[in-house]
Amino acid sequence: MTDRFSDALQALNQPVWDACIHHRFIDEMRAGSLDDAVLRRYLVQDYQFINQFVALLGAAIASADGFAPRVRLAQFAAMITSDENTYFQRSFDTLAVSQQERETPPLNLPTVQFQALMGQAARSQKYANCLAVLCVAEGLYLDGFDQPGQSLPPRFEHAEWISLHANDFFRDFVGWLRPELDRMGESIDPDARAEAADYFSRAVALEQAFFDHVYQPPSAD
Repeated sequence: MTDRFSDALQALNQPVWDACIHHRFIDEMRAGSLDDAVLRRYLVQDYQFINQFVALLGAAIASADGFAPRVRLAQFAAMITSDENTYFQRSFDTLAVSQQERETPPLNLPTVQFQALMGQAARSQKYANCLAVLCVAEGLYLDGFDQPGQSLPPRFEHAEWISLHANDFFRDFVGWLRPELDRMGESIDPDARAEAADYFSRAVALEQAFFDHVYQPPSAD
């Protein structure tokens, strides 16, 4: 058994984690073969996480136990609200996504459930819970998209999404997140560890459900 809390949590959820990072969505995005209708559904739904995700980062900043982690989290929040937000807007323009669809689209069930999970973690005001969700939300994307020697597809909608999750800044942030969760795991009691583990497991399951759902037509809800 590993002594690292983050490794132990991933091991407990390894089949679902592997299903996510080898998901058809990840493979097709990396290959540049993702159908525009699927990409459009994905981006419209994923964009609905930004507001709640930034709130989760804010809760992590507020509940962190020192200035140094607050700086790292604030730097990442700045990237989300600048580079990543700009990517979404450019992609929406290219894919002819209306302003209403960008701001208030009908939400699919996994989107609603993931928003609720992030909100619950933020409201808990427990740093370990926030870190657990962040480790899944960012760690899965790093593992899925950061492949050595890969060639980027020609269209920016695919290539830039990959690059946002396969660059030195992102690698460094996820490389910091995991030991930070380990550090908190050592400092909290067993009940708090179990609570953080539950957030981690639910987040992994919802990531898989979210990827699955973008291949279903809107009427599937």
